[in-house]
Amino acid sequence: MKANRALYLSVAILGSMACLAKADEWDQKTIFTFSAPVEVPGRVLLPGTYVFKLADSASDRNIVQVFNKNETELYGTFLAIPDYRAKPSGKPIITFDERPANSPEAVKAWFYPGENYGHDFVYPKPEAVALAKVNKAPVPSMPAELAPNTTMPAKTMQEPHVVAMKTAPLKAQKPTEEEVEIAEVFVQAPPPELPDRPTELPKTASSLPLFVLLGLMSLVVASGVRTIRRKLL
Repeated sequence: MKANRALYLSVAILGSMACLAKADEWDQKTIFTFSAPVEVPGRVLLPGTYVFKLADSASDRNIVQVFNKNETELYGTFLAIPDYRAKPSGKPIITFDERPANSPEAVKAWFYPGENYGHDFVYPKPEAVALAKVNKAPVPSMPAELAPNTTMPAKTMQEPHVVAMKTAPLKAQKPTEEEVEIAEVFVQAPPPELPDRPTELPKTASSLPLFVLLGLMSLVVASGVRTIRRKLL
């Protein structure tokens, strides 16, 4: 019962968030409006509207970026691991982990509508240890020294600080403060293939054949009319 507490809590919070969502299959773009502060790895998001979406990369499908409402300001670039739900939801879902009293709820995972696989956020080790103890459940972690990397500007996934996060060894922090390998507590099944990246639509075929066909039809009709007139005369 305790293990599901975070999920039940997230449902209650979402009910008060007046959550609005729009989505795109390629980057899973989703818009959330929070009525209270929430924590993401390395920072706290104040009440407001935010855009969650996957990084624009065909190879890095577990890197989540969070922007302001107009996508003019990047708040963070976050590592994630696949998170599985047996029954996909028709609406966007964010689950939360509990925090100590008077602390914002921490985003645990984000699920795109209709998908079994979501994105479980990876926290810097100190935060992951604290979350694991409070929630009595393992939390994925990365080295503590990489915490500032999450909030640095990132125009591409080849920025040095992003590469440092992608290549860092990920661990899992257990409620007992034991650190273990990710695979020991999290099922690392590959997520399903996403739709191909949108490309420019092919140009419409030339209308020349249509004009030729219409011209031939006009000649046939004209010839038929002349034949009928000769017979009548």
